[in-house]
Amino acid sequence: MARTIEMPNAAQALPGRAVAMRISDPHFVNGRSLVGPYDDGLARAMFGLGCFWGAERCFWQAEGVAVTAVGYAGGHTPNSTYDEVCSGMTGHNEVVLVVFDPAEIGYAALLKLFWESHNPTQGMSQGNDVGTQYRSGIYTYGDAQHSAAIASAQAFQPVLAAAGFGPITTEIVPAPTFYFAEGYHQQYLAKQPWGYCGLGGTGVSCPIGVAAVSA
Repeated sequence: MARTIEMPNAAQALPGRAVAMRISDPHFVNGRSLVGPYDDGLARAMFGLGCFWGAERCFWQAEGVAVTAVGYAGGHTPNSTYDEVCSGMTGHNEVVLVVFDPAEIGYAALLKLFWESHNPTQGMSQGNDVGTQYRSGIYTYGDAQHSAAIASAQAFQPVLAAAGFGPITTEIVPAPTFYFAEGYHQQYLAKQPWGYCGLGGTGVSCPIGVAAVSA
């Protein structure tokens, strides 16, 4: 478990590699292809909310979510390994790629699930997990998602403050390149139901309808 809480710059980051992680397994829960191509009409979202094992489970359980995958994003090192990310020298976050059907679940519902499934006020940590790869992040595809994410944070902040929590530290930026994590990390808690999950919410409900967009 990395204890590095300072983001490396591009010059400091590990060099990585040109070859992508080989992912051949279908989704362990629903049998769909992890890498696509995905069905027409589906949309993508990307979130970071602590250890990606528990984070992914939050989303694959949601009705209307077709595919989930865990990976690394937001840093400098191409095609990182888990050990490299844990070193704190890639700048990557542990993230979940969510492929969803906007006709069944809107982006607002995914945002609500994101906010309520972790503590977005903890900076470079989540619970006992400390390191840059555990930071809270929303990585947006397009202007509609970006506006919705910002609006949801603005609506949730006063509710959190009223409950005694500090400022939201979630980064909200356009989606960077998503690098698939190793196969054994994919749907880990379905393969290992008693595996580690350090995810914990605040117990505070995010206001409903703060970001009504299906994008």
